[in-house]
Amino acid sequence: MKKLLTLLLTSFIVLSLVGCSSTNDQSNAKEIYGADTLNVYNWGEYIGEDVITNFEDEYGVKVNYSLFDSNEVMYTKLQSGTKYDVIIPSDYMIERLIAEDLLQPLDRDMITNFDQLDPSVVGLSYDSENMYSIPYFHGTVGIIYNKTTVDEAIVESEGFEVFRNEEFKGRVFAYDSERDNFMIALKSLGYSMNTVDENEINEAYQWLLDMDEKVEPSYVTDEVIDAMINGEKDIALVYSGDATYILSENEDMAFYAPISSGTNQWSDAMVIPANSEAPMLANEFINYMISYDVAYANSEYVGYTSSNEQAKIDLSTGDGYYAGIDAYLPRTDNDLDEIFKYVPKQVEMIADLWIKVKNN
Repeated sequence: MKKLLTLLLTSFIVLSLVGCSSTNDQSNAKEIYGADTLNVYNWGEYIGEDVITNFEDEYGVKVNYSLFDSNEVMYTKLQSGTKYDVIIPSDYMIERLIAEDLLQPLDRDMITNFDQLDPSVVGLSYDSENMYSIPYFHGTVGIIYNKTTVDEAIVESEGFEVFRNEEFKGRVFAYDSERDNFMIALKSLGYSMNTVDENEINEAYQWLLDMDEKVEPSYVTDEVIDAMINGEKDIALVYSGDATYILSENEDMAFYAPISSGTNQWSDAMVIPANSEAPMLANEFINYMISYDVAYANSEYVGYTSSNEQAKIDLSTGDGYYAGIDAYLPRTDNDLDEIFKYVPKQVEMIADLWIKVKNN
C-alpha cells in the first residue's frame, strides 16, 4: 500500500494568495489569514504524498496533520473540545455535525474551484446546498474477488449472499465495521440500510450470524488491501477506492457492486468545525484540495475517486493511471443504492448486536 509521506521538501516559493503577493513567510500568512497554523484531521492513508508539504510551502504555513480511523472516534475528539480547522468525515456524520451545530458555514467566495467539482457529488442530501461541506472522495462498497478461484457468475448472481456461501469458508475477509456489515445484510434481505424496523434489524442480525458460521470470515480493516493484493483470501468486502488500488496491483482480482440489491453510495467531505481558530486558512486549504493539479495527484496516489470532475476523467481514460479499472468510476444511477443517514436509533440497535456477531 502506498504510504503517507510527509517529510518531502519542495522548492517553489512565490505564488498569489487571495489576490495578494506572497512568499514562504509565516508572518505574511498571519496578515492574510489571521493564522499561520492549520490543524487537519483525516482518515489514515487518505492523502497524496506531497499534498501537505506543498501547501505549507505555497502558503507559508505549518500544517498539523492528525489521523482517525472511524467517524465515531473523530466525533468523540471534536465533542471533547479538541480544536481542528479542517476535518474530513463521511456523509452521515456530516449530517449529525450540522444538526448539532458543530460546523461553521464555508466562505463560498473563497471556494473559487467549486465549479470544478463533479456534479454527481454536489448537492447531496446531507448538505443539499454545500453550505458546510466540499466533497473530497466518493465511491461505493462492493465485493473484490480472485477471478482465478471464484466464478464471476456466482458473485454476480449471489451478490452479497456470496458472504454466506459455504463454498468459500475460511476464504473471506469481512470489513470490521458494524455499519458496513449490517448494510450488506439489510440490502441482501431487500431492506433499506437506514431502517429502524426492529424485525428487519433482527433479520439482518441472524443473517450475519449465519455468515459468521458458514464462512468464518476474518474481520479486518485497512490490512485487507495488502492481503488481497497478496492473494491471501479469495473474497472481501471493500470500498471502491481500495478496490481500485488492489486491481491496479493484482490483475487476478475483479470488483463487483451488487446491482439487484443495491449498495452503499458514500461520500467523504471537507468541513470546518465551529471552534476552528483558522477559518480563513481552512477555506483556502479546502479550495486548494479541489484544484485540478492537487485533486489529480491526490486521487492518483490514493486510488479513491476524485471529486474534481476533470481529474476523475483524466485518471480514468486514455493513458490515465486508472483507465480500464471499473472500480474507479462508481456508479451513480442505481436507484437501489443508498447514502447512509444519521439515524441514532439504528446506531443504538446494531452496536450490541455486532459485538454478539463477532463473539459468536
